[in-house]
Amino acid sequence: MLIHTVLFWLRKDLAPAEREVFASEIKHLTRLPYLEHGYGGTPAATEHRPVTDHSFDFAISLHFKSLTDHDFYQTKCPDHARFVSTCKPLWERVVIYDLSASGQ
Repeated sequence: MLIHTVLFWLRKDLAPAEREVFASEIKHLTRLPYLEHGYGGTPAATEHRPVTDHSFDFAISLHFKSLTDHDFYQTKCPDHARFVSTCKPLWERVVIYDLSASGQ
């Protein structure tokens, strides 16, 4: 399994409607039919833990069954292409973490 996690820092000048567009697009990506699991959201209320980074605005974690599925998503998935074209103007920073995960 490959876990693709992306953290987004949105532009500070976004209107509420633009933030809603971003949230909606994130939600859409978490529902792709070939994902093992998909999650998206904002930082959790865990500020009491000083080691936890809460500086980002949104994150998404997509769990792909295989590297092939991930590569399809990155290069040929129209939903991903739409997300990037729609949302890229809304963020100022992105950090990606890919994890090769094995079962327990």
